[in-house]
Amino acid sequence: MKQITMSPLVNVSQHNIALLFTTYLKAQHIAAEVRPAAQGFDIYCQTDKTAQAKQLFSEFIRNPFAEKYQQTAWQQGELTAIKTQEPNLLSVFKQQFLAHAGWFTLTIFVACWLIFLFSLLGYGLTLFKQLQFFPQLSVKALLAEPWRLIGPALFHFSWLHIVFNTLWWWQLGGEIEKKLASTTLIQVFFITAIISNLGQYLVSGANFGGLSGVVYGLVGFIWWLGYLAPEKGLAMPKPLIAMLLIWMLLGFIDVLPMNMANTAHLLGLISGCFLAWFTAGQLKAKN
Repeated sequence: MKQITMSPLVNVSQHNIALLFTTYLKAQHIAAEVRPAAQGFDIYCQTDKTAQAKQLFSEFIRNPFAEKYQQTAWQQGELTAIKTQEPNLLSVFKQQFLAHAGWFTLTIFVACWLIFLFSLLGYGLTLFKQLQFFPQLSVKALLAEPWRLIGPALFHFSWLHIVFNTLWWWQLGGEIEKKLASTTLIQVFFITAIISNLGQYLVSGANFGGLSGVVYGLVGFIWWLGYLAPEKGLAMPKPLIAMLLIWMLLGFIDVLPMNMANTAHLLGLISGCFLAWFTAGQLKAKN
């Protein structure tokens, strides 16, 4: 039996349209099949009948709703409804969520949530003791357990706490990682986490946690890099910056119905601004 060779005929965006036309080609004794493509779907047809298939497609695409195409599909036992293939809400959210964030943004995001979920399962005290800042800071303790410099940033105490912090981390961290580089975000994370955690420890002791010091570091970094290197496309709306600064100020005057790591916020912001200045200088040196 002679083997039929297939050649690409046309690309269409809707799967059902591709299936419907392929069914019609088969009814015209033209071998055809649909293959997924990077964008849409490719229709392949019998190579020696490509010219005929192109002519049939030109007629088909002018009115794919014509009864004869549906009738053919019915006769072939492959009735295909023509409708737009709209992605569902969950798939759109997942695609947009992953597209905005790089690997390091997602790693910290997942780490925070895993730690929080295990805390809800009864491991909260154990995890906090492993991640909290050094109860007694010393060179010996630093060399023995260096992860405690950043550990408090990964631990959160409530749903509101973790949702607020991780969404800001995803938004701002994702912007930095996508528009600059993963290495830049890693530097910002570690430096702002260490500085904000150390400052908060010196003011209030080791019983604190949360990513908000780093979040304010991201705010400062994007805010000032937007002024110093606007060509990189990082910027924050002024009303949003004002809101976050007011929120920090309200924490300092102690009118909010929650405990705030105010020193961590302030030092995170200042260190983020300094890192933006340093990064802008490096970018100008490269140019």
